[in-house]
Amino acid sequence: MTAAPPAVLDSDRPWARPPEEVLRAVDSSAEGLAQAEVDTRLAQTGPNALPAAAQKPWWRRLLTHFDDVLIYILMAAAVLKAISGDWVDFAVVAVVILATALIGFIQEGRAASALASLQSMQSLDAQARRDGTWGVVDAATLVPGDVVRVRSGDKVPADLRLLVSANLQVDEAALTGESVPATKDVEAVSDDAGVGDRSSMVFSGTIVATGTGEGVVVATGARTEIGRISALVSEQDQLDTPLTRQLAHLGKQLSILIGLLAVVMLLIGRLIHDFAVDELISAAIGFAVAAVPEGLPALVTITLALGVQQMARRRAITRKMSAVETLGSVTTICSDKTGTLTQNEMTARTVVTAERIYAVEGTGYDPAGRVHLESGPDAGTTAELADHPDLAALVLAAGVANDARVEETPDGWRVVGQPTEGALDVLAAKAGAPVDGVTRRAQVPFESTHKFSATLDDVATESSPSPVRVVHVLGAPDRLLDRSATERTGEPLDRAAWEERIDALSAQGLRVLAAATRPADGVTTLALDDLDGDLAFLGLVGIVDPPRPEATAAIADAHSAGIRVKMITGDHRGTAVAISRELGIAPPEGDVPALTGAELQAMSQDELRRVVRDVDVYARTSPEHKLRIVRALQSHGEVVAMTGDGVNDAPSITRADVGVAMGIKGTEATKEAADIVLADDNFATIERAVEEGRRIYDNIRKSVVFLLPTNGAQSLVILVAVLLGLALPLSPVQILWVNLATAVTLSLALAGEPAEPGIMQRPPRSPKEQVLSPRSLALVLWASVLIGGATLGVYLFERAATGNYAVAQTSAVTMLALGQLAFLLSCRFLSTSALTWRVFTGNPAIWISAGILIALQLLFSYAPFMNSWFDSAPIGFYQWGLTFGLAIVVFLLNEAGKAVLRRVVR
Repeated sequence: MTAAPPAVLDSDRPWARPPEEVLRAVDSSAEGLAQAEVDTRLAQTGPNALPAAAQKPWWRRLLTHFDDVLIYILMAAAVLKAISGDWVDFAVVAVVILATALIGFIQEGRAASALASLQSMQSLDAQARRDGTWGVVDAATLVPGDVVRVRSGDKVPADLRLLVSANLQVDEAALTGESVPATKDVEAVSDDAGVGDRSSMVFSGTIVATGTGEGVVVATGARTEIGRISALVSEQDQLDTPLTRQLAHLGKQLSILIGLLAVVMLLIGRLIHDFAVDELISAAIGFAVAAVPEGLPALVTITLALGVQQMARRRAITRKMSAVETLGSVTTICSDKTGTLTQNEMTARTVVTAERIYAVEGTGYDPAGRVHLESGPDAGTTAELADHPDLAALVLAAGVANDARVEETPDGWRVVGQPTEGALDVLAAKAGAPVDGVTRRAQVPFESTHKFSATLDDVATESSPSPVRVVHVLGAPDRLLDRSATERTGEPLDRAAWEERIDALSAQGLRVLAAATRPADGVTTLALDDLDGDLAFLGLVGIVDPPRPEATAAIADAHSAGIRVKMITGDHRGTAVAISRELGIAPPEGDVPALTGAELQAMSQDELRRVVRDVDVYARTSPEHKLRIVRALQSHGEVVAMTGDGVNDAPSITRADVGVAMGIKGTEATKEAADIVLADDNFATIERAVEEGRRIYDNIRKSVVFLLPTNGAQSLVILVAVLLGLALPLSPVQILWVNLATAVTLSLALAGEPAEPGIMQRPPRSPKEQVLSPRSLALVLWASVLIGGATLGVYLFERAATGNYAVAQTSAVTMLALGQLAFLLSCRFLSTSALTWRVFTGNPAIWISAGILIALQLLFSYAPFMNSWFDSAPIGFYQWGLTFGLAIVVFLLNEAGKAVLRRVVR
């Protein structure tokens, strides 16, 4: 027997071919392979495992945090200081560079790999038939052509084409998004069937819910569906966040401006004032250090880190810090349906008999709730079984003809058995059906071939001294209609009327089951052939995976914030449209634009791009389809958040600007691929996280506006001094002191600013919007002139009054620090006046940081070791009073400038 090429079936679509043909294609048989043949093929195909993710070494990750144009400027300054032998200044600049990079490196944390989690989904062992004998083998040794057996509870070890199937149902929710187990059989399906419709296949990593099956391995390792998703995840590029792009743009602009001004300053200093070369170098370094906002990376990083903590308190765990800010600019949320917008707990919602329609209260597996009349003069009245024999017969049949049960656990109610049958067990409990008075005598289990189950039961009744023996049947409506002759009342079956009711329920997105019964006096056994006719049709039960109650309100809030919500699911179109109407994603009436996976597959990317913004419901989608949708939205400049809980969501979550995973029911692969993990699986948490992201962005912008005038004022002081031929009012290390002192105290205070009123009623900001708006830039320039002018004035005044260069410089540094404190109060309200009592309240961090700043400045002025390191000197009460008074003047003039800018600049 010769080995088949590893990828022989990649294009052969084994799901669409008969089992015998598939066996021939992989050069195997129902008896499996010989061990020697397995060894040969294993050498060719490699182990049945996903390729390990390439990990970037820690030192390379650290170096990336030095890749910033502003850091390059500081590095150049440090090199020049080393060349000139000024080692104290060199050490201070070097410490600033290292601290800035280390903060980013530490916050980045370990690089979590989605591919590693996908590997953990694969089975560890398998039952394979080799040399004609069944045995347990290492799943990593499976090769195409191996014959494998699976049974209830097993994790499927590879992609298998089924050869034998007995009542086989497989939970593929993590792979396809389907909320109920998929029924499997050996019959071939169409060539273009999507993953969720390939009933003749079982896929690696999925779980067998019930039944048994045998199949031939057609794909292993990277060629399985899980492997294909793994490849999609690894191929996705990490996109820069809007803030990252904006800060990079700002850094380039600042570097160009710094370079031009430095050249002008050097030319004037040399040609006009004839400065010596070492003086020019010192002035150039001082100017560069003054102009570079070296505290900016640390400021942004720490502000985001504080936001991460705040979001954690709101049940949103942030894995990638930059995602906090990106959330604030999200324009579209693409959400999986099952387990994200819905509870992933099947619930009976409607009961239909020939006489009445009943509504069922409650959601999920919690049996709390009641059954009541849906329409008519008694609408809303609890349906007592004694008054409604039609309902009593149906819910009893639903409760006893299934093997599921629900039980309460510390984490809530859960189903043991099939989710759909669990919904019927809950229905019986809500209606008060006397299931405890029923004794089962025989059973015909559910099989995919006949699509119903039946039980032979003894039912205790109050009117009879001995139990009544009856047959209860539960299953697909069409199969029960085929076997029914009458209604419950004995009247002939009106099949046309029942088919209309079935269509009406299906149009609502409900999964429909039917119940029937038949007397069985004297019957002792039950077989499939006994159920070919003469059943009495009892009615229908409409079942749904219900929307999360909080998701509807959260979607409404998102819409009011200008954010579109799109549902992308593996479920059927009708179900998706019905749930989207309930959630408020689609309008309650009229046509709902919806695309299926097959329609997406037929569209080019350009065609999808033209319609993607107008379609809010996508059904029967594959991982590739979700990726295409995200990319099409991003091509319009949309900032996309993708939510989900299944493995099939991992590639699109990786590609999206913000990936959001469910923390409770989400797979590990999805959580590792995500930027945000919702600890409560609550879609409403996303909306709260978006609000938090907007608040954080506002505070980052306030912090940037606050921080830049420090550098603007310092560089202005140096520039004017050189242009006027004066001795430098500030040394490079004194400039760094002010920058770091204000960056780690005052600027952090703005990170705790509360959200502005109406923050979720304004539209998302444009990704093209810069951190510094024209009005903010004008305010930065105005504040730079005010603080720089006050600093230079204090320096010149003290130099003339005291004749002490160190005292004059120390006074100038104090003026810079207090001027920044005054400007901080003004920055709390960028778009409104700060001349209000509220400027002193609402954020206690302001006063804590102000106290720390003053304490640091006292240390700078009076500690002998600081005097030695920074050439500072003690100053008196007069200098403190002068700088405090000028700081108040700076605050008032800033407010006057803001008032003018509000009228002049938009």
